[in-house]
Amino acid sequence: MLAIFLKTVPFFALIGLGYAAGRTRFFTPEATAYLTKFVFWFALSAMLFNFAANLSLADIFDLRFITAYLWGTGTVYLIATAVGMIRGLPVAESAVEAQVAVIGNVGFLGIPMFVLLLGPESAGPMLMVLATDLIVFSSLIVILITGSREGRVTARTLRTVALGLARNPMIVSIVLGLGWSYTGRDLWQPVGEFLSLLGAAATPGALFAIGASLAGKTAERLSVAGWLTFCKLVLHPAAVALAALVIFPVADPFAATVMISAAALPVAGNVYMLAQHYGVAPQRVSAAILVSTAISIVTVSVVIGLITGGSP
Repeated sequence: MLAIFLKTVPFFALIGLGYAAGRTRFFTPEATAYLTKFVFWFALSAMLFNFAANLSLADIFDLRFITAYLWGTGTVYLIATAVGMIRGLPVAESAVEAQVAVIGNVGFLGIPMFVLLLGPESAGPMLMVLATDLIVFSSLIVILITGSREGRVTARTLRTVALGLARNPMIVSIVLGLGWSYTGRDLWQPVGEFLSLLGAAATPGALFAIGASLAGKTAERLSVAGWLTFCKLVLHPAAVALAALVIFPVADPFAATVMISAAALPVAGNVYMLAQHYGVAPQRVSAAILVSTAISIVTVSVVIGLITGGSP
């Protein structure tokens, strides 16, 4: 387990470097926003396209894998929602807290880290997790928030969800990559080298951007942040492990390992963006992102160590 922890240290050190740059304002919030935009629209998109272009749909799509992930994630989503409703929160706030409890930083942290930590073969399962999060749960929160405000789910709401998915560069990159893979043709060498060079910027850029963005977040309402962090870092991987190993056993043990590891990732920054966009508990989400990221320095290594027997 120590070996795994030492392998994760450089990734979290990059996050720490970004945090220090943000806290000292050497890297301003505006600079962080532009770096995040570069990573999201260009570097990460190139990396995801490259991964998908070297995989077939059969390598990514596994119905039992998706079922297990949906069951484990959905269970924690319902638990967090129920706790929110018991506390008297409106539907919109409960939906945001549920999103915090299950949506990990797969794109910016998980894929770059696990490809180096667990190997390039982890890309397929990670793309499945990322696509499921984006298509199912990112759509669900929009439907719940807008539906609760308007009293019903309208065609306009569904159109907004569909357009959001169609414009998401991560979804587009994966689809285009799989489309190219289907042709069976290799990328023209200069194009392949261009994408590899651009994609190589995704890992350091994303990690630095995570840290710099955390510098602007506050840890208010620590009791709620602590509960949501517990859901994300403990309940979520536990529920996904139960689903993937017992209830819906995934045929490929390695894919199950990647799925459970992905569930152990800290809260994703895009949850804060959604909360801020809709004006629903952004400070609560901010605190959960900050706390979960700090604690995940240890917990991610523990989870991977438990399911791999202590060796990466």
